[in-house]
Amino acid sequence: MQNNFEFWDYLVFVCYAALILVIGLWVSRNKDGKQKTAEDYFLASKSLPWWAIGASLIAANISAEQFIGMSGSGFALGLGIASYEWMGALTLIIVGKYFLPIFIEKKLYTIPEFVEKRYSTNLKTILAIFWIGLYVFVNLTSVLYLGGIALKTILGIDLGYAIIGLALFAAAYSLYGGLSAVAWTDIIQVVFLVLGGLVTTYLALNAVSNDQGFMAGLQIIYESAPGHFDMILDKSNPEYVNLPGIGVLVGGLWVANLYYFGFNQYIIQRTLAAKSLKESQKGILFAAFLKLVIPLVVVIPGIAAYVIVQDPEILSNLGNQGMVNMPSSGASDKAYPWLMQFLPTGLKGVAIAALAAAIVSSLASMLNSTATIFTMDIYRQHINKNASNKATVKVGRLSAASALIIAALIAPLLGGLDQAFQFIQEYTGVVSPGILAVFLLGLFWKRATNNGAIIGVLSSIPVAMFFKVGPKGWFENTALEGLFPSLPWMNQMGLTCLITMGVIMMVSHLQNKGADDEKGIVFTQKTFKTDTTFNSGAFAIMIILAAVYAVFW
Repeated sequence: MQNNFEFWDYLVFVCYAALILVIGLWVSRNKDGKQKTAEDYFLASKSLPWWAIGASLIAANISAEQFIGMSGSGFALGLGIASYEWMGALTLIIVGKYFLPIFIEKKLYTIPEFVEKRYSTNLKTILAIFWIGLYVFVNLTSVLYLGGIALKTILGIDLGYAIIGLALFAAAYSLYGGLSAVAWTDIIQVVFLVLGGLVTTYLALNAVSNDQGFMAGLQIIYESAPGHFDMILDKSNPEYVNLPGIGVLVGGLWVANLYYFGFNQYIIQRTLAAKSLKESQKGILFAAFLKLVIPLVVVIPGIAAYVIVQDPEILSNLGNQGMVNMPSSGASDKAYPWLMQFLPTGLKGVAIAALAAAIVSSLASMLNSTATIFTMDIYRQHINKNASNKATVKVGRLSAASALIIAALIAPLLGGLDQAFQFIQEYTGVVSPGILAVFLLGLFWKRATNNGAIIGVLSSIPVAMFFKVGPKGWFENTALEGLFPSLPWMNQMGLTCLITMGVIMMVSHLQNKGADDEKGIVFTQKTFKTDTTFNSGAFAIMIILAAVYAVFW
């Protein structure tokens, strides 16, 4: 694709980049010449207000896999993919009410640290190594790859240079400043992310309606592609394997969301850096409200692109440029970058700044969390138990830099993915059910034992792989065909989680003869009590979600 950026586009983007770097480096400075402590670097001195927590959580959550991958899924299957965001809002409420009180009461730095306090150091180390591998080889690499593809499509930059540029941008402030730099710059990132995304959505719908505006465009895409507005897919829908009907609401999506928002270090870390539990809960409630808006930014553009591609008249209005690098059945992830080329001068700069904000903020969060887990759960646990604050922060920076270099080298090898968002969710789902089972029983079942947790989490992998075999069709028309059920991968996750919980409960019962484990968590009446603000906001979100699903069922 030709680079059709103009001076004002470059100016907007350069101003955005300069603003992020200046703010990131300013908040990273050593105040009064004091050396940064581990709490300063990894938990922003536990000083974050609610609005910074909510904005930073969304900035960490929304990345290239949403802008590019979820728009691609919007192109391929429609509004159903928005369940990840809308059900995510409900999940955040659950996390705020039932998980955060325990995490903050235990003064955690990392999620693996909870595993040590509830189970054992051995299990903590196993999970810490797993998470580092997941962040480096799945999360960081996929964000760099999808971000690089977007810049290549929009600006014509070589994929390798685009990946290196994004990596250096994220490293420029996050490696030095730690969570403070990440969280405070995320406030600016979210403004660009939402504003730029809404601009792209508005202009895409305006193009569909032939300059009749946003609402007219929405009506046209709804009438032109009614099947793309089904939230609950029928079994006859070819995308049912990715979003299995009512199973989305009562099945495996809960596994994906509870794992991601409740026990994912780079998401939950900013809530651990709050001034207080109430401040943390208000922040997570703010993030839940923002989640309601995200589908307008990342899913509707994909549906608009689908309608444009299917309509020769609309497509002809876009000129010859509209025929270049078009999204298609096998290349749906091109939808968002393809739309961005049609934005007017200046607004194109805002849109690319929004995309860059989504990519860079997520990279920075993942880097900081990778460094936190390695430093606090590996280095200070097994390598240098008496490390000084200076040594701890230095190791944190070096480990983040190492993770970024490895991910940047691997990222170009991910070529050829279609619907990358679904791909990432599916293969993260091999391991997330077992981890979720360990945490849920650790939190809410006092009888869960360390041996039960270790055996459960290790057995979850072969269980998950057993369910993976059926849909591959390897044993069709053989005597073994009936042994391997062909289930949508989201249902596979739900069953894997339930089976793993069963294994943990059985082993724990046999070990302790039904008695409570000595490390079981004891609750009081006040543990899960929330204030009026949280309760009212949570109720409002649930009413909005009920209305949305009632309309688009």
